[in-house]
Amino acid sequence: MSKLSPVSHSELVKRLKTFGFEGPYSGGKHLYMVRGNLRLTIPNPHKQNIGVDLLTRILRQAGITREEWIEKVR
Repeated sequence: MSKLSPVSHSELVKRLKTFGFEGPYSGGKHLYMVRGNLRLTIPNPHKQNIGVDLLTRILRQAGITREEWIEKVR
């Protein structure tokens, strides 16, 4: 099984859009993206990459498996 790797904020948004998410929209302290009834909070854009641990939690909330995420990279 391939491993997840850190991604930039813009890459996260781009890939989530390929899974049908719309946005990002501003809402309070964090941006969020929407797919159907699911509202997914995403980290603020900053200079550093989004680490594997945080990415794993975001994917779990989004209902996206590691395999699906990695397949979109290819």
